[in-house]
This record gives sequence, C-alpha cells and structure tokens, in this order.
Amino acid sequence: MKATFKQLLNLQVGAAISECSGIENCNGNVITASKPEFGDYQANGIMSVAKQLDRNPRELAQQVVEHLNALENNIVESYAIAGPGFINIRISNVALLSLANVALLKPEALVTRVASPATIVVDYSSPNLAKEMHVGHLRGTIIGDSLVRVMEKVGHKIIRQNHVGDWGTQFGMLIAFMQELQKQKTGELPQQLSDLEQFYRAAKNKFDADPEFADEARKSVVKLQSGDPSYKQVWNQFIEESLTHCEEIYDKLNITLSRDDLDAESRYNDDLEGVTELLNSKGLLSESDGAKVVFLSEFVGKDGNPLPVIIQKSDGGYLYSTTDLAAIKFRSEELDADRSLYVVDARQSLHFQQVFAVSKSAQLTSDKISLEHIAYGTMMGSDGTPFKTRSGDTVKLIDLLDESVRRAYDLVTEKNPELDKELCLSIAKKVGIASVKYADLSKNRTSDYIFDWSMMLSFEGNTAPYLMYAYARIKSILRKGEAENFEEEIISIDENEERLLILKILQISDIIHSVSEDCFPNQLCNYLYELAGLFMRFYEACPILKSDPLKRNSRLSLAKLTASALQQGLDLLGIETLERM
Repeated sequence: MKATFKQLLNLQVGAAISECSGIENCNGNVITASKPEFGDYQANGIMSVAKQLDRNPRELAQQVVEHLNALENNIVESYAIAGPGFINIRISNVALLSLANVALLKPEALVTRVASPATIVVDYSSPNLAKEMHVGHLRGTIIGDSLVRVMEKVGHKIIRQNHVGDWGTQFGMLIAFMQELQKQKTGELPQQLSDLEQFYRAAKNKFDADPEFADEARKSVVKLQSGDPSYKQVWNQFIEESLTHCEEIYDKLNITLSRDDLDAESRYNDDLEGVTELLNSKGLLSESDGAKVVFLSEFVGKDGNPLPVIIQKSDGGYLYSTTDLAAIKFRSEELDADRSLYVVDARQSLHFQQVFAVSKSAQLTSDKISLEHIAYGTMMGSDGTPFKTRSGDTVKLIDLLDESVRRAYDLVTEKNPELDKELCLSIAKKVGIASVKYADLSKNRTSDYIFDWSMMLSFEGNTAPYLMYAYARIKSILRKGEAENFEEEIISIDENEERLLILKILQISDIIHSVSEDCFPNQLCNYLYELAGLFMRFYEACPILKSDPLKRNSRLSLAKLTASALQQGLDLLGIETLERM
C-alpha cells in the first residue's frame, strides 16, 4: 500500500479544514483513537484553527464533516463530531479488507516507504577498544541497531558509524605491556589478550607500580602518535584482537554492524589540528590554564562561571570534543547527511549540547543537517544502582548474554523435557538473547530501568518469550492438516475481534514511521504486545480450524497476516522468531 489510513485521512481532513476555514495547509492532526467506541481514528486539527479564527470549534467541525461527506470516499464509513470539536472516524470494512489482502499477498506492503528518503548517519555502539564490551554498551548497541533497521525499512539511506575508541594515552600503556609480553614469548601474540579486561588491569597495575614501565608507556604514546611503524604494528595487533571480541558480541546479539562501519577515533587524528585552526580563525578559541578552549554564553556552571569546551590540553593532546567536531564536519561535508544521530548514554548530554553548539557557531556543518543526541538511561541492578557483579566489578557483556542463554535453556527444558537437546539449545540461544534485548527496547530509552531475570524470561506480559510464543503458536496453527492448501484471502469481518485485529495489523506502518522520526523503539514493542493480545482475543472468540470452509480460509489468512506483522516487527527490533517453541 502506498499510504496508510492515517496518512490518507490526515491529507483529506487537512484539505477539508483548509477549504472551510480559508487557511492554507491545515493539519488534520489525525491520531489513532484511544478507545474503539471513539471510532478508529480521531482528527484533532479543528481546535487550533478555530482558536486562530476565533470561531466555535464544534460549528467548524460540523462544516468540515459536511464537506467530507459530500466527497466521494471509499475509505471512511462515517464521521462523528465529539466533544468540543473532535472528529471521530470509522474506516469502512471494504477498505480494511482491501488493504489487508494486498498485504497478505505482498507482506512488504505492510510498511509504506517515505516519499523523500533522507541520508541518516547513526553513530552507535562505539566501545573503547582498550577493554571488552560491558553491560554499559548494551543499550547503545541494541537501540542504535533497532533504529537503523527501522529507518532502512521505511526507505532512508542509512550510514552506520561505529565510532570506536582506538586512540589515546591508554594505548601507550597497552602497547608497552604487549611488547614486554611478546619479548617473553618470542614475539607471539600474548595469550592474555583472550581476556582484554584482565590484560588491561594487568597493564594498569604495572603502570601504577613500576615507574620505569610508566615512562616507557608514555614514550610509546609519542611514538604511536608520530606514526612509528613498529608501534603502529603492535597497535594494529591489539585493535584487531579487540575488534574480534566486539564482533563476537555483535554476532550473538544479531547486530548489523560490520568492519565497513568502523569510524574509529584514529581516523580523525590528522584532522584535529585543522579543526583547532578553524575554531581559532572564527575567533572562538580562548586560552585557559594553558589549554585551548571555547566558551559559549549559553553554557554556565552552578557558580555562574562559563563552562569551557576543551579543544586541546596544555600538553598538546586532544579530547573527545575535538574528535567529535572533526566527525561532525566529515558527516556533514563528505557524507552529506540530513540527520546525524548519536545513540549515547544520557550522562553525555552536556557534552553533545556543547559540541553541537560549537559546530554551529564555527559553521562546521551545512544548514540542512540535524544533529541529534539519542540519549538513553542506565541499566540498574535490583538495588537501584548501576548493574554490577556481586563483587562490584563491571559485568562483561559476553558473560551476561551467556547467562541469559543458560537460564533460557533451563526454562525451555523444564517446559519441554521431551525436546531434543540440540533443539533446546537452539531455541534457548534465540530466546535468551531476545529476552535481554526486548527487556531493554520495551522501556522508554530515556529512563533508567531495573534488570530483572524473572521478568525478562517470563512467558507472560510484555516480554520477548511471550511474543515469540505468540508467533510460534500461529505458525503451529498454519501447519495443521486442516490448514493445508487453504485459499489465502480474508473475506470475513463479521466479528468485532476480526475487525479489531485487521485494523491493528494495518497500523504497523504508522508505528514504524513514528519510531523512525522520534527514535523510541518501545513504541514498536508496545504495538507488538497489543497485536499479540488482540490475536489471542480473536483466537478465543473466532474458531479457526473448526469453522466452515469459507470462514476457515479467511481466518487462517488473517492468522498468517498477523504472523507476518509480528515477524516484521520483531525483526526490526533485531529479534529472530522461532517456528516452534
């Protein structure tokens, strides 16, 4: 389908309001009705126009409805004025069946594509390659990956950017430690690199305890940044091993990032001096305690003093701000982006506000680009503090995912003891990973949330296991002997449960477009949960396999369309479905 009911109604009602008010380009402000008794959709655009004209909104609404009723319309069954001037709209059953059957034959038609595709850069995951990925990287990785899937689905050109931390003073310490270990092992890559966290901790302990090693580490930084080939070679070995660790995580999480999406900090190393010179030429640079900084009037501390954006430290080193400014310039000029999204922890909000403001003041970007911080909250433990191990250490992400798969395996074998072990493990891998991802994505991203194993692995409520089971149950129905070779066409809409389910399925496109624009994946999660619930109501109220042949075909077709919507929605969350559970 080329447009959803909501999109078409918004155009029609908006045009009618313009015709009746004399104001051009009115917005119908059509939303999904909050309750079925209010109709299927509600147009709220009358209120603001009536206020602007100082007219009675109900009288204007009556005029708009009369105008709409006079038009030839094969979509709407009825309009009804409600309250002070809202218009409740009910879609005709003929229109519902028509679009549903189009989507049944062509599942990709469920989601409309944008008329004007944009180029959107999405910066997400972005781990520091000095250590293994930990739970703090989970939200940014899966939220960002869901957003790129959604935006690609509606037709935008997406450029993934994994802005990994692969540069800086800590790498001098790590290179020096690696060189020392390699000498002991006749040049082989140290086995200690198999656990990056321990490797980093051992290097840091030696750095703190051994002044001679610390001095060697500082020299390593200088040699690395000056481009010494031998130091670059060791650095490349370390980066390669670190990326291998990241890719293992991405594979487990079903993340679409690849090596081609790397946008490492080191990429911008040669551009930082130029960014600093540009800021200086714009009269933005000041000196503070030997450092080069930018002061902007809108950023003031609690003490009333201006907050600096540090561009270059007194020792000549650059900071994240400088690298981010160079990346903004590249994404605006070279990638010609319309939007540049940064899926990063909410605690970095001030950093991005300042960097965006500096880039605007320095005219580093084109006028068209929209710089957006897609902030997210913290994953908390049951005690209300950031999620840690019992000993207080940061939890490795790989350990968390393995634990989820183990718990899912116990759950699956408990519910299905007769299942083959290999099949149980295959199911557990998908359920375990999906449970972790969905528990996160189903929460408003700007909020902190409590990590709870029992909740996320539950087969009841708004969880991944519940939705995966709903999908598998539909597929089980479609495999029954009575469903063999059924004729795919939805013709029955006699029962209210059938109508509500069809309407809900056809609203998936509006939800996906909303996520694409506003970047809140929990809207899609809520939709899928409601869709699964409506299917269960339909299943209980409308016999499928025991109906007469015409109704059986129709209801099997509706079940198949529901499964298609569930599968497409879960796929956009990066969750793989199961045919059997």
